[in-house]
Amino acid sequence: MPGEPPLRPLSARSVVLSLLLGAHPPELPVKDLMRSVEPFGVGASTVRAALSRMVAAGDLRRTETGYRLSDRLLDRRRRQDDAVRPHTRAWEGDWEMVVITATGRGPAERAGLRARLSALRLAELREGVWLRPANLCRSLPGDLGRVAQCWTGRPEGPARELAAALWPLGDWSATARALLAHVAEAGDPADRLTAYAAVVRHLLADPVLPPGLLPADWPGPALRAAYTGYQRELMEAMGRRAPR
Repeated sequence: MPGEPPLRPLSARSVVLSLLLGAHPPELPVKDLMRSVEPFGVGASTVRAALSRMVAAGDLRRTETGYRLSDRLLDRRRRQDDAVRPHTRAWEGDWEMVVITATGRGPAERAGLRARLSALRLAELREGVWLRPANLCRSLPGDLGRVAQCWTGRPEGPARELAAALWPLGDWSATARALLAHVAEAGDPADRLTAYAAVVRHLLADPVLPPGLLPADWPGPALRAAYTGYQRELMEAMGRRAPR
């Protein structure tokens, strides 16, 4: 429901991943990791079992001293970092357009392509036609040319109305404000981690539009600032708990 914080219960896996996804570099010695999970109410035996399962599943790699995110989750961390600190450029009115031309793809392949285009912050105007303002400091992946044609152009109609039709900006804004209110009230470490995990998921869905296409008082910058402050606080706390 719009405006309701999309919170998910914490598991040992989610606690470990939250800590490693926020760590730079994304690796922690075993002792530091075990100390870091203590404030979140996760027992040592539960964490060890979760770590074993995560290594077996390919989420983590065992190193000489601890655990490191796998390459697959390193890609997830890059997307998370970009959601928190998006790289944008001045917008001059152009839009990216991706038109799917490949046929004969199965449901799984079509779903994978849709997920990939959404991760690129494109939105579907109609089936097979994806758009977004050309304000991101990135190029579309070259291999998209195997299944689509890509252009840059300008719509004839008002860009602000097009953006409002492509993205549920009011719903996103309402949920972001609810999350800001929730994190301001959360005091228990586990509650705060749960809330900020929801913040990151919500930022991944931010279309990162040019300011001129956004509703007034867009809460995206405030949500990013809140998460950046929490991440800094979390890393500082982990540093204090690390053995000297």
